[in-house]
Order: sequence, then C-alpha cells, then structure tokens
Amino acid sequence: MAEESDLEKTEPASPRKLEQAREQGDVPRSRELATCTLLLGAGAAFWILGGRMVGELNKMLAAGLSFDREMAFDMELLLAHAAASIIDLLIAFAPAAMILIVVALVSPALIGGWLFSGKALQPNFGRMNPIKGLGNMVSSRAAVELGKAIAKTILIGWIAWMVMRHEFDAVMALSVEPLKSGTEHLGHLLVFSFIFIAAGLVIVAAIDAPYQMWQHAKKLMMSRQDVRQESKESEGNPEIKAKIRQQQREMARRRMMAEVPTADVVVTNPTHYAVALKYSENGMRAPRVVAKGADEVAAKIRELAMENNIVLLEAPPLARALFRHAELGDEIPEALYIAVAEVLAYVFQLRAYSKHGGARPVKPGDLDVPPEMDPLNPSAENADSNGLPQ
Repeated sequence: MAEESDLEKTEPASPRKLEQAREQGDVPRSRELATCTLLLGAGAAFWILGGRMVGELNKMLAAGLSFDREMAFDMELLLAHAAASIIDLLIAFAPAAMILIVVALVSPALIGGWLFSGKALQPNFGRMNPIKGLGNMVSSRAAVELGKAIAKTILIGWIAWMVMRHEFDAVMALSVEPLKSGTEHLGHLLVFSFIFIAAGLVIVAAIDAPYQMWQHAKKLMMSRQDVRQESKESEGNPEIKAKIRQQQREMARRRMMAEVPTADVVVTNPTHYAVALKYSENGMRAPRVVAKGADEVAAKIRELAMENNIVLLEAPPLARALFRHAELGDEIPEALYIAVAEVLAYVFQLRAYSKHGGARPVKPGDLDVPPEMDPLNPSAENADSNGLPQ
C-alpha cells in the first residue's frame, strides 16, 4: 500500500518540471481567451477607425472608377494607378491591422506567457498513431471540449438572437432612411452587434482559462517517488555527497599535515589541541596558522612535529585561544600578538642556542593571553556553546 501511494500523482509539479515542460513547449493555453481578445480587438478597431476606413474606401472607389483616356490605352499608367490604389488600401487598413497584431501578441501573455520553443516544431511521429488518435477522440478531454463547443454555440446563438430582437426595428427602419445616413447607421449596427456578440465569449474565456490552468497543473503532477528521484538528480545522492565531503576533508587534512614540517612551533594544550604557527619576516605581517586540530588530529600534528624537529611548546591557554579564534591559513588575532611574540622569541633563541651554544633559553611561562580569548575562562562569550573539549 505504501508503494502504491508513493506512485500516485498527488504532489504539485516542481519548478524544475515546470521549466522542463516549458522548454518542450508545454504551457497552459486557452484558445477561447485568444479568440475572445482577438474578436474584441477587431471590434474595437472597427468602432474607432471604421469611419476613417469607410471614407478612404469611398475615395479609392471613386478614384478607381474614374480614369482618363490615356490610361485606357497605356498599360504602364494603368498598372501604376492600380498599384497606387493597392497602397492606399493598405495604408487605410494599416492602423486596424496593427491593433490586431498587438492583440494577437498580447493575448498569449495573459495565460502561459510568451514562449518560443523549437522543440515543439520538431516532428513527432507518435502523433500520427491512429490508435492513439482514436483514444483521444473518446477521452475525457475530448468530452470536455465537445461540451464546451456545444455550450459556446448555445450561448453565442442566444446572445445573437437577443441582439437581433433588440435591433429589429432599427434594421427595418434602414429602408426608409437616406442612402448616406442609412449606410452609416447600418455600419454602426453591424459593429455594435459584432462587439456585443463577441463580448459573450468573455464568459466562455473566464471559465476556460482557469480550467486550462488547472488541467495543465493536473497533467504535470508528480508522485512522491518522482519528487525523491528529482531531488536526487538535482541535489545528488546523499550517500555520494557524504563520501565526496569525506574525501574533501581527507584531502584538506593531508594538505594541512604537509604544512606541519614547515612550521616554526607547535603550541599544545598539551593533549586536546595542537596549533602549528609559521612566521617569516618576508611577506608576512603576522604569524599564520598552518595547521590545527583536536584530539587525534592534534596527536598526529605533534607526531609530525617531533619527526621534523619542530619545537613543541606546552601553553594550554594560548593553544585554546588559537584553536578557537584563528582559522586555518589566517593570521593570528591581534589580541594574541604579545603571547605569540614571546613564543617565537623563545623558538628563535632556541635555534641560536642549538647552533652556537651558550645559555639555554628559558621556556616562556605565564603568557599574556586575554581572558576573553580563552574558551575555558568564565568571562569568554559563548564558551560553552562550541563543544570544545575540557
């Protein structure tokens, strides 16, 4: 039962799946919304620009029916006259055409947004499968489309009938009006009726657009197994990621251990912590931490230091402070300059003693470590929240 529930598509589509569907050209679309906006745009264009276009057509008709004798016997003049008439016709209808083009470009942005996908244009021979085509004809989607077409026909037919009833007397009165005023009145009636009938599609579009969005979201729903699989593909397998992190830690530890033989001194706790410091007057403003670790790592640092004759200095407060406040590869904090300077002075004196002899230097005792830098000091902030060994 648990496996069956994991395979049921109960989860909404993830952003990644939505993006993949969009790349395939699969976005919600409402043909009713596009048709509605285009028809209303055409009606508005003819309502606003109809008078101007009719006037231009009258001028073109008058110019087309009148030409001089020379034009009748000169083919070039006749063709030039015809070309000029066609250009005038295009100019007359250009504003309305521009309105329709703008509406056709804006309507897809209302639902689904603009989309240019070459994958949708690629040939798909699966669409030519007759069995699949027959299945689509008897599917629930086909039933919904059929019901929608019937409802749309009934609604538009009813609106058209109501408009005809309302304007019946006005249409009958056109026969007794003068030709010019009757023609203008007829044009207004046609455009008004067209807009009113097209406005009926707003009801259809208002129902169809949310339905198409719901249908698209339902089609892209995912099962819990799909969600887990996508998470693995996008974020990586947790086990593999854990192994990669472990390998990265091992590589970083090996690089750190390789720096221990170059250190000048290793400050210890003596057992919990070990911090290796290096200082050079050329290129270093302050001593740097080249290695640090706790417990087993600290023991390995001490072992490498002894193998390479690096000075080991037991200074618990300083070791804890360096381990807590100095990151690997960074310079030590300014508050520890004095304490570390005493340590390095002892190291350099010890080197001079090993080479030239003389009085053996005395190990520094009570180093000047600010109390707030020592994690075990009660005055240190958040000393207990870092999980440091005691």
